[in-house]
Amino acid sequence: MQINIAQLLAIFISAVFVYNVILSRFLGLCSFIAISKETKPALAMSLAVMFVITMSSILTWFIYNYLLVPFNLTYLRTIAFILVIATFVQFVEMVIRKFAPPLYRFFGIYLPLITVNCAVLGVAVLNTDMFFVNGKAAQGSFIYSLFQGVCVGLGYTLAMLLMSGIRERLDLCDVPKAVKDFPLAFVIASIMSLSFMGFNGFRF
Repeated sequence: MQINIAQLLAIFISAVFVYNVILSRFLGLCSFIAISKETKPALAMSLAVMFVITMSSILTWFIYNYLLVPFNLTYLRTIAFILVIATFVQFVEMVIRKFAPPLYRFFGIYLPLITVNCAVLGVAVLNTDMFFVNGKAAQGSFIYSLFQGVCVGLGYTLAMLLMSGIRERLDLCDVPKAVKDFPLAFVIASIMSLSFMGFNGFRF
């Protein structure tokens, strides 16, 4: 199986910058706004989401290629993918609860909400739409799906770290009470999204 390096580069730039899952596709905004107050929790959440996205990309590819397509069950794609995602979220939640209880308490409800995080499900669906042609896996589709999962996770991490860094600096500023916290976070997210629109010039 021959892998096209140019295709991998295109996937990386598209997933991280051009079509950033948060700042361009506007998926996964609930955790993005709620957890990005501090850098450390933002990084931990990003790693958890990246793990779930990557592992879900692997399993959903196998399920779609060897179960749903051969048995003509592609209409069950959404349900099957959500079950896979839910399994990995439960695993991540148990690990964090066991080894980092303070971090688990900080995440609160947003950690189990990765199960229904549209960013995670969106990547799994996007992989099947992009790398399957007429119900058949394109050459190198497994590698491309895996790589896209990692790159989307990197894009999510980039957005989270940028946002958390800005919000930590703003804690030292005299911010009007009317826009403090969530209102200001949405304003910052809007400006960041506008800045990422500059990457739309990269076309592949």
